[in-house]
Amino acid sequence: MPDQIILHHFEESPFSEKIRVIFGIKAIPWRSAVISRIMPRPDLMPLTGGYRRTPVMQIGADIYCDTQVIMRELEARFPTPTLFPRGNAGLSWALAMWTDRSFFQNTVNLVFGTLADRVPKEFIEDRERLRGAKFDVAAMTAAIPQMRDQFRAHLDWIETELSDGRDWLAGAPGLADVHAYMNVWYARSNPIGVDQLLAEFPRVTAWADRLRALGHGARSEMSSGEALAIARDARPRTAPADDPHDPNGRKPGDRVSVTPDDYGRVAVSGEIVSLSARHIAIRRHDEVAGEVVVHFPRAGFVAAPA
Repeated sequence: MPDQIILHHFEESPFSEKIRVIFGIKAIPWRSAVISRIMPRPDLMPLTGGYRRTPVMQIGADIYCDTQVIMRELEARFPTPTLFPRGNAGLSWALAMWTDRSFFQNTVNLVFGTLADRVPKEFIEDRERLRGAKFDVAAMTAAIPQMRDQFRAHLDWIETELSDGRDWLAGAPGLADVHAYMNVWYARSNPIGVDQLLAEFPRVTAWADRLRALGHGARSEMSSGEALAIARDARPRTAPADDPHDPNGRKPGDRVSVTPDDYGRVAVSGEIVSLSARHIAIRRHDEVAGEVVVHFPRAGFVAAPA
């Protein structure tokens, strides 16, 4: 079934949890292709062209990299219930720059600083390759008091927003909740004593429990090899689309490389099929996967001539 939603993910991934929660909010049926927490990922790399951050969504031979484009595609395909129950879509998208960067880095430091010598050597080496910098668990451990302070400050923002008695940040479960929930879920999923911090914030705890109770939609398992075969036997369905306002004059047919601007800076090269202020989709040919179109966001990614 070329239209089925396939999520390449691993259970512990906080960014994957964002998408799994959206599956729950929208009651979406999806296929789960579980990948390793660390490289190699031999069935996934032919699809992405080397992009190695998690998660990746696949629909036939269209490959969606980064939660921004995954969320946009899910909202377009499954508009009810909306991720924007009170409007404010622009602000909801922008919240990711808080949750995915400063809040996430604070949470990562708190989690791995607390785990300390329990972090496997292979994981540390993999994350150093991903980040292009030292994954310094000892420094994270030393910074735990400051990380607790920062984590508490983030929790206070959420508690303040819920202080009028609302159940959800924007009237009904939506993207604002998904963004804010990710790091709370990640912290609670690890043995770092976060319950002591959460005790001060009963509204955050109750809100996170409500989101968890929504579940993850209708999940069924498949192997990453099966997903690769689906892409190989399918054809991309992305229609060409120009962006007349592109500030650099890019257009379909141009060859570019697309790279994250923070970490996991693996360039993926191909021919532009579609682009806008929000996304860029490029066509690639792979010996194993065949012809695929790989979709990226514009915010947080750099597109340069290939």
